[in-house]
Amino acid sequence: MRLTIDRRLTLGAAVLAVVVSAVPATAVAYAPSAPPAPANKAAAPPLADANSKAITQALRNTLKAGAPGAMTRYTGPNGTQTLTEGVRDRKTGAPMDPRARFRIGSVTKTFSSVVLLQLVAEGKVKLDDPVTKYLPGVLPDDRITVRHLLTHRSGLSDYTNEMFAKTVPGFEAVRNRVFTNKELVDRSLREPRTTEPGGAYRYSNTNFVLVGMVIEKVTKNPVAKEYERRVIKPLKLKDTSYVHPATAIKGQHVRGYLHPDEDGGPLVDSTEQTVSWAQAAGAMISSEADLNTFMSALLRGKLLPSKTLNAMLTVVPADASGTRFYGLGLRRYDLSCGTSVYGHTGTVQGFYTYAFTTRDGKRTLSAMANTSNRGSANTALGGSLEAAFCGKQPASAAKRGPAVPLGAEADLPENR
Repeated sequence: MRLTIDRRLTLGAAVLAVVVSAVPATAVAYAPSAPPAPANKAAAPPLADANSKAITQALRNTLKAGAPGAMTRYTGPNGTQTLTEGVRDRKTGAPMDPRARFRIGSVTKTFSSVVLLQLVAEGKVKLDDPVTKYLPGVLPDDRITVRHLLTHRSGLSDYTNEMFAKTVPGFEAVRNRVFTNKELVDRSLREPRTTEPGGAYRYSNTNFVLVGMVIEKVTKNPVAKEYERRVIKPLKLKDTSYVHPATAIKGQHVRGYLHPDEDGGPLVDSTEQTVSWAQAAGAMISSEADLNTFMSALLRGKLLPSKTLNAMLTVVPADASGTRFYGLGLRRYDLSCGTSVYGHTGTVQGFYTYAFTTRDGKRTLSAMANTSNRGSANTALGGSLEAAFCGKQPASAAKRGPAVPLGAEADLPENR
């Protein structure tokens, strides 16, 4: 284990209750808001041995479940702590490094949501407008609204289900391909709808491919430029980029390893790829420090006005557990200790990512493992949330669990 602690941050914090605004009734046919998140019950715990040991156990469980390496970065009132286990490069044996960049998968969706919601705040987009207003001819159904895209309630099928029905062959078929956004949307439209527009939450990468298309149509700029000028530069995120369709991760980075569907098969180095199959749904690169900065700034209101942020935090149930919810490109988890955290998860070939913060933005965790298609590794990495925010010791590593579909929310259990 490698541990570093920075105790320069000393500000104490009172814990805020979550305030959530209701979605206008005209926008939905499905109950739009879950019960308010419980108020955090206690002041944020200091960086303590108990929390460090719990996080370390979560990382070690992740390695036992098949990840070559894993790491976390926790920032709280008393400082910043990084913990690492294993290697970032199996060939060289280079240890996992919290300064290294990696592919963040669906955490990209929160970046895309922020950009689109800034356009909403500027009056250039309306959440309850039909998507066809901005993208005429792309969808055959004008009942689907911008809000439905951001909340995964459009009913549009996730094209990745068919694309990656066989994990490694599916990946190799798209590793170097460059798709247009419309090609990806058309793949979805060939599949049956999952629900009526405004119905229950059904996770689909198609929604955020369309979000990227709306951003580009309204701004007349590539999404990369809008990420850069609206989020990356204002927050000085030095390790964050959208490089599609380039295949390389520049600078010091973590190599990603994809598990085949067959037990015992060799890992596939999946680091270099276009991620063109995901684009605005999952093609960004970042680092743990940048993810902490981004999530904290978002919840502190530095990227969106309060009214728009409250709309983003309005959630619907994402499963039947009563602990996981989805807002506008943002997820809420209600943890066992009564603390609620907000953020997103990412699954892209070779990488699992968690990036979450408390409602006040003062306690933030990012976690990453350099593997995928390994459900037990994803589950183990998710244990770092309870470890960091609740000080809860994870159970021992489980045997191999089911694969987590690409783009699926990295939850326990799996959540789409």
